[in-house]
Amino acid sequence: MKTRNNIYPKLTLVGAGPGDEDLITVKGIQAISNADVVLYDALVNPELLKYAPKGALKIYVGKRNSNHTYTQEQINSLIVDFAFSYGHVVRLKGGDSFVFGRGYEEKSYAELFNIETSVVPGISSSIAVPELQGIPLTNRGTNESFWVVTGTTSNGNISADLKLAAQSSATIIVLMGLNKLKEIVELYTQNKKEDTAIAIIQNGSLPNEKILLGTIDTIIDVATTEKVAAPAIIVIGDVVKLHSKFPVSLTDWKYLLN
Repeated sequence: MKTRNNIYPKLTLVGAGPGDEDLITVKGIQAISNADVVLYDALVNPELLKYAPKGALKIYVGKRNSNHTYTQEQINSLIVDFAFSYGHVVRLKGGDSFVFGRGYEEKSYAELFNIETSVVPGISSSIAVPELQGIPLTNRGTNESFWVVTGTTSNGNISADLKLAAQSSATIIVLMGLNKLKEIVELYTQNKKEDTAIAIIQNGSLPNEKILLGTIDTIIDVATTEKVAAPAIIVIGDVVKLHSKFPVSLTDWKYLLN
């Protein structure tokens, strides 16, 4: 058992992947298996906690919409307190901790206290979830880039980058944007892109995954009918048409719903 004299404070940020427990990296599992404390988020598959040592503390610090177990400032403090009290803290985050995961903030805060830090990259849902549905983010002759954009900024407003995105031919992946769907549709409509293909993928990579397909001018009806809910990502662009079930006639979209 560790004593206070042989505790070495350390923080490892681990990306847990998009949800499927098998999509974490080997290095991520190794970090969890050497943890003294695991602080895990809402989108982390709880099955991953089985890799932690029996004596390790496992603490849920998830934030989902307006339901925050801890504020970000409190999480920062927990990391430091646990590192000095127990040793190795693994901060387990859904997807990749540096993609809208506030991982850099936590790393920087720990370093203010001279705590050793390291990062284990994770598979971001922005890439993995469309790919698992057979939607490429880039395809020769279809598009030349992809953007990953947050749907909602820290002040609760829609991201200004989405206004630029709606003018682009790039594939747009929107994270945390389901509650801004109507505003996203309005932006594309203003740019006369009503026929642009769009997909909403709920619970990506999990057994209860669900995909909705349509265009800018049909997706709100589809989402309302199917009662889509978070967590979900939005994919916008011509690459969505490469999905095997994308409709030839968008009036037949009901046939395609899972």
